[in-house]
Amino acid sequence: MEIGTDKDHVHFLIQSVPTYSPTKIARTVKSLTAREIFFHAPGVKRALWGGSFWGSRYYINSVSRHGNEKTIATYVKNQGKEKEYEVLHKDGQMRLF
Repeated sequence: MEIGTDKDHVHFLIQSVPTYSPTKIARTVKSLTAREIFFHAPGVKRALWGGSFWGSRYYINSVSRHGNEKTIATYVKNQGKEKEYEVLHKDGQMRLF
């Protein structure tokens, strides 16, 4: 599990069981994080256009057991023109709130 930021977006590198679809995982992460941010910082919701914390778009890439997680992690870190990637969290496992 790794969470990092670029100039204008957030990257999550998540490992999951095959029971959950990548789309369900993305929607769950977006929903839980927005709820917690609005709870702890209510002014954020009032300041946002339309009250939505996350945009509607996201990008998902998966790694099979034969794939290479390091290649995808490197790709994520090298996104953006400014190369301003900063790791916010890196751990083997993380509990969402």
